[in-house]
Amino acid sequence: MELLRNWDPWLWSSLLIVGTLILALLARFLIFAGLKRIDWHNQTVLHSIVRRTETASWWIFPLLGLLIALPGISLPPSISSYLQHAVLLGLIAAHAWVVILVSEVATDFIAARYRFDTTENLLARKVQTQLQLLHRIVFVVVVVVAFGVMLMTFPTIRMIGTSLLASAGLAGLVVGIAMRPTLASLVAGIQIALTQPIRIEDSVVVEGEWGWIEEIGTTHVVIRIWDLRRLVVPLSYFIEHPFQNWTRTNPDLIGTVALWVDYTVSVEAVRQELRKILGTSADWKGDVCVLQVTEASDRALQLRALMDARNASQAWDLRCYVREKLIQFLQERYPQSLPRFRAELQTFSSEQKGPYDQNIPVSNSSLRQNE
Repeated sequence: MELLRNWDPWLWSSLLIVGTLILALLARFLIFAGLKRIDWHNQTVLHSIVRRTETASWWIFPLLGLLIALPGISLPPSISSYLQHAVLLGLIAAHAWVVILVSEVATDFIAARYRFDTTENLLARKVQTQLQLLHRIVFVVVVVVAFGVMLMTFPTIRMIGTSLLASAGLAGLVVGIAMRPTLASLVAGIQIALTQPIRIEDSVVVEGEWGWIEEIGTTHVVIRIWDLRRLVVPLSYFIEHPFQNWTRTNPDLIGTVALWVDYTVSVEAVRQELRKILGTSADWKGDVCVLQVTEASDRALQLRALMDARNASQAWDLRCYVREKLIQFLQERYPQSLPRFRAELQTFSSEQKGPYDQNIPVSNSSLRQNE
């Protein structure tokens, strides 16, 4: 009987909630359908807002509908308190989402002005590296703070938090020890964002592997190796260990090719051929063309060719091309100048032989001479 007596408030509240949710989702559908029909060309900020909000709007619009319908709902206090608590949690998450959205839109807007898919992209890579790191730091901090605030809305968790605050020194020590790796990665991320020892698409040599910086996360860095493998390195590695960065200040590189040749080689002819070879390659930048004798051993000479390229990939291809063409030039034009071993043979007469040389066989040429 009590249920029948309270049937009207329950029915009205249920219809109000369901109707509000349906209207909110319908409004969401109409708004985004209209926005997608607009030409967003050269509208970076608006396009970013629409793209970033499309997924989260599935719960933002129903939450706004519940906020509007909440004053008109007549439910028992116990159920109403649970519903209000759920709406409060949604509001906290919505505020955190707005802060993250602002960070994402700002990142998209600035990144659109600094594109690193061009040849001269040093400044663009610097800016985009800072943007990605700062955005990830903002994301982690906002999520942690929002989660903590949401937990504090529960009375039991609030009491635990109050007791922890009473012993803040011990709690801070325990939390600091437990979160030391996370805090170290966060501090390393801030250092990399400010000092920038590495940037997106930098060419680096790490642990003996050569590749490009593909992603800089909050805890790790992904390096795309030349053979398409991925090397995952902790973020703190680049603060604590030495590594090679080939594009730190300038993507230009000088490549080297070393060849061992005989002493009879014409160094000037090889030098002229090097310039001809470089002139036929599109990978050569055109500023450095040097051939020098860098070492002379008891058997051969070492020639070192220097040439410049616009980036690490072109430098590698240019070195392989020059090495191949120089070897072909020596084989075709100066085959006698390839490395060789020299030996001098000397024959002895019977009078010159010692007591231990009597049984040494004599060559056919020696026999013919004696005849």
